Amino acid sequence: MDTAQPTPEEIQARVLHRDGLMLVIDKPAGIAVHRGPKGGANLEASFDALRFGLPRPPVLAHRLDRDTSGCLVLGRHRKATASLGLLFKHGRISKTYWAVVEGGPTDDEGTIDIRLGRMNEERGWWQKPDPNGLPSTTKWKVLGRSSADASSIAEAGVQLTWLSLEPLTGRTHQLRVHCAAMGWPIVGDNIYGTQASLRRSRNEQYVPRLDEPGLHLHAREIAVPLSKNKPPVVVTAPAPAHLHARLRACGWNAE
Repeated sequence: MDTAQPTPEEIQARVLHRDGLMLVIDKPAGIAVHRGPKGGANLEASFDALRFGLPRPPVLAHRLDRDTSGCLVLGRHRKATASLGLLFKHGRISKTYWAVVEGGPTDDEGTIDIRLGRMNEERGWWQKPDPNGLPSTTKWKVLGRSSADASSIAEAGVQLTWLSLEPLTGRTHQLRVHCAAMGWPIVGDNIYGTQASLRRSRNEQYVPRLDEPGLHLHAREIAVPLSKNKPPVVVTAPAPAHLHARLRACGWNAE
């Protein structure tokens, strides 16, 4: 899934929250948040359209994976960005993700505590379960499960489960690796999913397909405690179109 460089009008339409300190935008899936070594479309290249009267464009307060959609926080000036950075660093900002996974847990909620480390030197940002890695914790809750009739929407008729995921630590690819390690990989994960694991075992190269479902991971909600004297700013991002069919199969009613 590839998303073209947003026009000024398109990225302005994705603003979910705006105040004097920060913006929260609805990041589309299929585009990097910043320019990579090979160039290409990236959200930062469109941030000038988000100045809204300030002398400089906003900057990223954190990151989302290229294929993850949803709430992305931007600092509107240096002091605000520094404050947001500290809140993220110390785990003060609450993040809730939605995911649709293949299979799913038998229980209705739980916690994953699996340390993570780098997969190898060639793929420095890819992660794997590693007993000597960094502590990594994710809370999860089942929001819905597909019925037998709806399971045909998944490859090979695999049952689907709609999860709420709350990362209590902020490791790279944490949610994706944790779900895969539990035996219920996220639908459309071309790094840690079932098909990706098979390709690695066969030393096969990844070749994108037009009918791929896209990563079913969405940063649904974020709560930012900007002020000690006020409740956190809570922002919710609508589910993107590529998640709709599988969410509905799991009981989502489009709210």
